[in-house]
Amino acid sequence: MLEVKLHDIGEGMTEGEVINYLVKVGDSVKTDQPLVEVQTDKMIAELTSPCAGIVKEIPIEVGETVRVGTSLLCIEVDQATRTESKPPVHTVTKVISTINKDEKAPTISFNRILAAPYTRKIARDNNINIEDVHASDPSGRISEEDVFLFLKGVQNDKEPVKEVVSLENPTELPFRGIRKKIAEKMTKSLFTIPHVTHFDEVNMTNLLEMKEKMKATGESVSVSAFLLKALVISLKDFPIFNAELDEENSRILLKKNYHIGIATDTENGLLVPVIHDVDKKSIKEIHRDVKGLTERAIAGKLQPFEMQNSTFTVSNVGPLGSTGATPIINYPETALIAFHKTKKQPIVNEHDEIVIGHIMTLSMAFDHRVADGATAVKFTNRFASLIEQPHKLMMELI
Repeated sequence: MLEVKLHDIGEGMTEGEVINYLVKVGDSVKTDQPLVEVQTDKMIAELTSPCAGIVKEIPIEVGETVRVGTSLLCIEVDQATRTESKPPVHTVTKVISTINKDEKAPTISFNRILAAPYTRKIARDNNINIEDVHASDPSGRISEEDVFLFLKGVQNDKEPVKEVVSLENPTELPFRGIRKKIAEKMTKSLFTIPHVTHFDEVNMTNLLEMKEKMKATGESVSVSAFLLKALVISLKDFPIFNAELDEENSRILLKKNYHIGIATDTENGLLVPVIHDVDKKSIKEIHRDVKGLTERAIAGKLQPFEMQNSTFTVSNVGPLGSTGATPIINYPETALIAFHKTKKQPIVNEHDEIVIGHIMTLSMAFDHRVADGATAVKFTNRFASLIEQPHKLMMELI
């Protein structure tokens, strides 16, 4: 009998919540078949079967939170898997326990197909055995593109089947998974950190004009990339906001790295992918990273390291139509800035003329134990000066 245990899916993971079993007792399973979905701090991960066999026991109920090392299923091993060999494979070793404690436990090697959970889901939704898909990558890892190519050749471009979730009572929703993790973290942040929110306005007119000129020459860069670059420059001038309070040792840790979290709304809830070392990247590189991380977050394909070690978080809710908010800090960080809607409105220019400008509102929440309001105002003033006079921003990059 083989025990399928919860293992460390990401760095430092200690527990996970069982949110869905994909099999039941008595089911026959194949090697690498998804068995159970587990919710970690920031993602839903699938645990797959290391062998073919029959599910004999499911000791943990859906909704339970268990520690790493806990047995989630027991599988009676199909003896044929002992000799099964099929490239390309990744071999993992499992030790099968025996009734006779004096007898040395045999070691059995099982073949596993390399593929991400999202790729497996695409195959499963389209009734494709992922073992039949050829990997184009030399490493043997099957990508979603490989699955789509297989689907195109066999099923004539049939659209993927979308998963339909039904609720017995439409007035109730389960409070678990990412939603519950978000609630726990937000509660800890709000009841631990004395929040203060500072509001300000930024004139985006010159930056938008420069962006359009760049676009006309074939250089397309998002506004977010400029905002993040100006933000990092401002953080270097005011490092107190790129910090973490260590109450236990009575110290404030000023972080030397500038890892910016990007709050992203997805169907599975709020995720915060992280752009690492933003201070060392060009605006084009930041643009590329924001685009890639956002796409992977929405598709549910983020890797654990892509959501770790943020030192400051940004929430860009302007495209959704937001005009203001009092955001909650991403604990244990010191501050979070939210960019809201940019609106056309009359402004008075340096020549005392009334003109139409593009004005963005922002709200900055900060830990009042670590920083004061005057420092927050100076920080946003510095940020605004770089955005409102983008030539200054470009000079800072030279």
